[in-house]
Amino acid sequence: MSRVQANLLLTLAAIIWGSAFVVQQIGTGNLGTISFTGARFLLGALVVLPFALRQFRRVAREERPFQRRDWVGLTVTGLVLCTAAVLQQHGILRTSVANAGFLTAVYVPLVPIIGRLFLQRRVHWSVWPASCGCLAGTYIMSGAQGLNFRLGDLWVISSTLFWAVHVILVGIMASRTRAPLVVAVSQFLVCGLTGLVVGGLVEQPAMADFLGAFYGICYVGVFSVGMAFTLQVVGQRFTPAADAAIILSSETVFAALAGFIFLDERLAAVRIAGAGLILCCILAVELLPTLGKSRPLS
Repeated sequence: MSRVQANLLLTLAAIIWGSAFVVQQIGTGNLGTISFTGARFLLGALVVLPFALRQFRRVAREERPFQRRDWVGLTVTGLVLCTAAVLQQHGILRTSVANAGFLTAVYVPLVPIIGRLFLQRRVHWSVWPASCGCLAGTYIMSGAQGLNFRLGDLWVISSTLFWAVHVILVGIMASRTRAPLVVAVSQFLVCGLTGLVVGGLVEQPAMADFLGAFYGICYVGVFSVGMAFTLQVVGQRFTPAADAAIILSSETVFAALAGFIFLDERLAAVRIAGAGLILCCILAVELLPTLGKSRPLS
């Protein structure tokens, strides 16, 4: 797969996440945050499982057998994903969509920073202004009138570090194992089972709570988890983590577009400008590295 094709898959993942953002806020019913996260990721795992088993057998037979280090890495990736998703979901229910959307985007500049500090990764110079531009564009789309901080915002902020680490781990594991579907279903299973076990102990949900959130679990589980997160894993095998984070930040743009199409929500000119800034940053990080042979800067 070419880098352009991989980035198109990441863009499709952002489109799906953008459409699912509102569902995560209104589709949980009375089900607790941890239990809802566990249920949707376990459903996503079941959706991808048949394809992952086929890929696992092929890779183990034709390319490389899976090692203990692989399973440890996949388990850690799933636990990081579970932590990020639970913290974000807990915050989404306790703050505005605008605040949650902007604060989640903080993970975008964190990805190249973590990669540089801890993994000694060098990135093209365009990643740094593009990361800051995406963050600014998300702020403009949130209203650009200052953030009215609430308790939920702290939960969303705390999730950004784990989202950044998750993006990096996904890229590492997809490249190492050469089996992106196996990576996807493994992290889903770990996240789903962990969420249901911990949620059962902490939140003690009744069956009626799961039934009340049934449609939300189905939509987010099948599309946001089963499809979008799998597309992320596949795409990140062929594109750098910093570039992936910038492209995935466009979910904010697609969330606004979905609101315009399906809910007749109108965007002011300033918010359209914010969307344009995000898209320009994505184009910059995609096209600038191909112009000449610029030396990567640290």
